[in-house]
Amino acid sequence: MSLRLSRWLPTLTALAVLAGPALAVEQGDAAPPFKAVDFAGKPVEFPAVAGGKPTVFVFWATWCGYCKAFMPYLKNIQADYAAQGVKIVAINAKERGAGDPKAYVAGLGFTPIAVAGGDAIADAYGVQYIPGLMIVDGKGIVAYRRPWTDLPAGQTVAQLWDGQVRTALDALLLRR
Repeated sequence: MSLRLSRWLPTLTALAVLAGPALAVEQGDAAPPFKAVDFAGKPVEFPAVAGGKPTVFVFWATWCGYCKAFMPYLKNIQADYAAQGVKIVAINAKERGAGDPKAYVAGLGFTPIAVAGGDAIADAYGVQYIPGLMIVDGKGIVAYRRPWTDLPAGQTVAQLWDGQVRTALDALLLRR
C-alpha cells in the first residue's frame, strides 16, 4: 500500500461506514443495548428490561398491514409464553405520520413493552422493512430474525411468523 493511500485509509473507511446502510444484526449476533421511552414517557432499557429472559422484538408502524395482521398472534404468543418469562417489546419505528402510535398500542388488546420513537433502535438493528421481527435469548444473542417475504399482508404470513417465533422460543426454552 502506498504511503499516500495509507494516510487516507482511516478517513475513507469512516466515510464508507457513515455513508453505507446499517448492517443488519443477524442471528448469532449480540443484540445492541438501547435506552428509550415508552408511550407514557417511562424509560425502557435493554437488556435490563429482558431480565435475562428471551425477548421478542417487533418493529412496527401504524401504516403497516403486516403488523396489523401479526399483532393478534403476538398477543397469543405473549399469553402462551408469559409463565416462562418471555417478554414482548414492540418498537414503533419508520412511522410516516399516518396514524397515532399511542392509540394503536392502546387498541392492541394486550400490553407489550411498547417503545415510542424507535427509529434509532431500528437503525442500530439494521431493520430495513417493517415489521422487523426477532427474538433475543436471555444472554443477549439474536436467536431468530425474520427473513424477507414476498407473501402479501394477511393471515397466511401472520401464521407463518407465528409458527417461526414459537419454534424459536420453544428451542430457546428447552436449552435452559
